[in-house]
Amino acid sequence: MSKNFHIEVNCQQRNHHGERICGDVFVNRKVKEENRLIAVLSDGMGHGVKANMLATLTATMALNFTEEHQDFSKIAEIIMNTLPVCSERKISYATFTIVDIEIGGRVSILEYDNPQTFIIRNGALFDPGWEEVVLESEKNQGKELHVCSFIPEKEDRIIFCSDGITQSGMGSEKFPFGWGRDDYSEFMLSEVKKQPVISAYELGERAVKRATLNDSFTLKDDTSCAVIYFREPRKMLICTGPPYEKDKDQEYARRVKTFNGLKVLSGATTADIIAREWDKEITDSFEFEDPDLPPTSSMEGVDLITEGILTLTKVANQLRQYNNQWVPGKGPADSIVRMILESDEINFIVGTRINIAHQDPNLPVELEIRRTVVKRIAALLEDKFLKTVTIDYI
Repeated sequence: MSKNFHIEVNCQQRNHHGERICGDVFVNRKVKEENRLIAVLSDGMGHGVKANMLATLTATMALNFTEEHQDFSKIAEIIMNTLPVCSERKISYATFTIVDIEIGGRVSILEYDNPQTFIIRNGALFDPGWEEVVLESEKNQGKELHVCSFIPEKEDRIIFCSDGITQSGMGSEKFPFGWGRDDYSEFMLSEVKKQPVISAYELGERAVKRATLNDSFTLKDDTSCAVIYFREPRKMLICTGPPYEKDKDQEYARRVKTFNGLKVLSGATTADIIAREWDKEITDSFEFEDPDLPPTSSMEGVDLITEGILTLTKVANQLRQYNNQWVPGKGPADSIVRMILESDEINFIVGTRINIAHQDPNLPVELEIRRTVVKRIAALLEDKFLKTVTIDYI
């Protein structure tokens, strides 16, 4: 990430009422070699499976061509020439918004037919200087794209959505012509003013919930709101396993104590080492919030203490299965996943002393040694959630 700020990316979505699949598709990718981040939101015409397939095709092409540094006009031409065209309306079956971020540098945005993206800076709407590009090819002549570029500042938010947001409430007494971009942007501004450090996840969620309310809890369209938030990174430390050499215990405890962020100890032996070195007491809970896992414990100076390998294995599985419909429970693994999703930089300290119990061939295959599980979690966090991850072995 940039030396100046972390970039949080999140998109909240709800399906058209009665549909099992969303016709809006959001994809993003971190291009590590170029220090870039690309996010795309596409809205397939209609709803359901057909809309999802066309939006997926559009979003995937947009992501790949943008990564290859193709000219914006060329990207739009290729997408529009590839997609089928409605025989009645004579327009492409999917819209798109592309946000291309050079981390620590310039942001470029390309839109076609989605509600116009807006940027919040210093508690007000910021105009990045939008330009209109009119396509000139024979097939797409006259179609309009909107483009802009700007240098982001800390606390900027880029907000873009599908028309399920702006058209929500259409036909109602309060919003006969839909919620509209003006009222929607004012709502988002007021939410930021009420809670200046609101996360991208929560801000997008509030927009989707409000759109659902506008439609009397029966959404008339697929509804998506994506937020990109430039801010100070939120850090988290997960410690699991004792050090290979016992004389490293003191260093282990010091690193946990001086860490500035959320702290999780995963494993009884790990917690015992920290408690001994800090001269603190561990308080055990007897509330089994998750029937698959032992209950959590607590200690002054850390945010959560859990069992080790079983809990981390379940964390990995939950992260792998995670989608926007996920509702966290109260169990130990759910608590860790919730904390991870609210953090940007996840730091692991992994003790390398082998626990003989985890080598028992009679235990389930899923019970992998901690290093393997941590690597699985780290890969998911980097690839799926765009988190910054470090792993230190001790």
